[in-house]
Amino acid sequence: MNEQVAKLLGCLVLALALIGAGAAAAWKWQANAYDKLLADQGAAYQADLSSIAAAGVEQARQALEQQQVAQQALADLDAKSTREKADALAQNELLRRLYGGSQADNGKLRADVAAGQRRLRIAGTCSVGTGGGNMPQATSATSLGDAVTVELAPATGRTVFDIRAGIVSDQAALKALQAYVKRVCPLPTQANE
Repeated sequence: MNEQVAKLLGCLVLALALIGAGAAAAWKWQANAYDKLLADQGAAYQADLSSIAAAGVEQARQALEQQQVAQQALADLDAKSTREKADALAQNELLRRLYGGSQADNGKLRADVAAGQRRLRIAGTCSVGTGGGNMPQATSATSLGDAVTVELAPATGRTVFDIRAGIVSDQAALKALQAYVKRVCPLPTQANE
């Protein structure tokens, strides 16, 4: 019986050894397959990361290019607006000289009007016969009712000079802002609405 037990025990050990070897082989095969799957997933993940990074770089390049175009448009617009303002101020200076004064004289003229040393007169037509306001009633039928002048108060004269000097700057600023809105600020497209 010892022989049979020994044979049985030998077969049992052999079976256990074969089961262990099979399990080890299956484990090794499964590990290799899993390693291959992980390697494939890692490669796919790396490819995805590379394409996302490339798309990000392209998007950043396009955004930078658009920003540079917008900055150049703004610089061109600023230069144009500055030229137009300078031209308008030069035209204003020319008109001021034609009508008796220079840019430096404008301040003195304003001060003289404010002090009452000079008067700002505006030609106008008034109905002389009515006696309304500060106009005296006409005393003779031979007077020329249309040949009167209207004199502004000193503070009003100073204000007229201030307004005239500021009109050119204000108009230039408005033109520059309108051009900025038209050229630099994009309108929404139909797809974005």
